[in-house]
Amino acid sequence: MIYIYNDYGGTHTTSLAAAYHLNKLPTNRKLTKEEIHHVRYFNKLTKHDLGKLIFHGMDDEGNAVYTIGRRNNKYVVPAIKDLAALLHERTSMNEKIIISNTSPTVPFVMSVGGFLSRGLNINFLGEPLLVAGAKQCCVKINRLVEETKQAGHSMTAKVIVLENKKFH
Repeated sequence: MIYIYNDYGGTHTTSLAAAYHLNKLPTNRKLTKEEIHHVRYFNKLTKHDLGKLIFHGMDDEGNAVYTIGRRNNKYVVPAIKDLAALLHERTSMNEKIIISNTSPTVPFVMSVGGFLSRGLNINFLGEPLLVAGAKQCCVKINRLVEETKQAGHSMTAKVIVLENKKFH
């Protein structure tokens, strides 16, 4: 299977989701500031990374984990879905692809922090808000990852798109 976590910028909740998916974060409590800062790509990607699939690693079952920042572009996820369907149809590829939206887990404070840090390049203001937001939503992100993995195992479609609206 291939897991692709997506959201607006692709550097905050998606990076946390990938880290949870790869068992790089503790799941039994809220995260510390240090743990958040050590998450690969957390608050490190820029607008030049938007639309790029970022590989985070292989999970304990041998599944690839990626993230992508899509901005407000409503065409990115359908394009990935259609490309995957095309590859399934025209090649011998038979891997299931799960595209999971992490946007519903984003708290307001994280949106403000992301805008200040990534949008305006004011890290000294944005970073503390991003950490506060990550602490606020880390339990939801972990639950989203667990439900994404479950969907990957239980659903039979070759391409699965999870909007995750219940996490609002």
